Amino acid sequence: MDRTVRTVKDVFALLDGLFASESEAGRLATGDGKDFWDRFYADRSKPVPFFAAKPDENLAAYLDQGLIAPGRALDLGCGAGRNALFLASRGFEVDAVDLSAVAVAWGEDRAREVGADVRFLCGDAFALPATELSGPYDLVVDSGCFHHLPPHRRISYLSLLDHVLAPGGHLALTSFAAGEGGMGSELADADLYRERELHGGLAYTPESLRWVFSDLVEVELRRMREEPPESALFGMTFLWTALFRRDAASATSGDIHPVHDLA
Repeated sequence: MDRTVRTVKDVFALLDGLFASESEAGRLATGDGKDFWDRFYADRSKPVPFFAAKPDENLAAYLDQGLIAPGRALDLGCGAGRNALFLASRGFEVDAVDLSAVAVAWGEDRAREVGADVRFLCGDAFALPATELSGPYDLVVDSGCFHHLPPHRRISYLSLLDHVLAPGGHLALTSFAAGEGGMGSELADADLYRERELHGGLAYTPESLRWVFSDLVEVELRRMREEPPESALFGMTFLWTALFRRDAASATSGDIHPVHDLA
């Protein structure tokens, strides 16, 4: 007999473990995924579209349209730093975090090559000490992290935003789109736990994204625009792009636990 649950942290560890045996467990955007992502980023020559040093087209558009302005930014799941380096070039003070030490090393190499000042951090964003994520941030960027989280980790994600996103700050999110031309699993949350698989990532509808981030104000939500190979920007239409803003007058939500309790 094994009794392991006493705290919320214990519950989350138990639920994380349900996906530990699946063939694609490494794709989790939390601590269990480190080995997978280290292997994924090991070969820099692979023809992976988002390996190119190009920022997301929507992120560039937000700046060009004046929807966001330079300030302090956090890039969650930064990979090799393509969005982090772009933001630094546009006047942002950038912290960039990724689970993979291999990806972070690549990002650091890129930053040195172009003389960019980006503070890279290696680790699980939900488990990093609060002192490591030196918010508040005016902008949190997530290009592909959120859709690799199991359902219960949405709570951790919202808690992290509650902790680091400044009042009036923005979340720029890119995630798998459900429906025709989209990508990712459309299984119901309960079925994901029954099957103990995330099937490579979770698809979302506009309504589900609006529901998850209902404490924030929607600025824009649309399909990512396709960008040709010769473009200086990254764009694939199987993704949603969304920009949400935290109400400047909002207080900490009473139903979200402090982030350190959910690591």
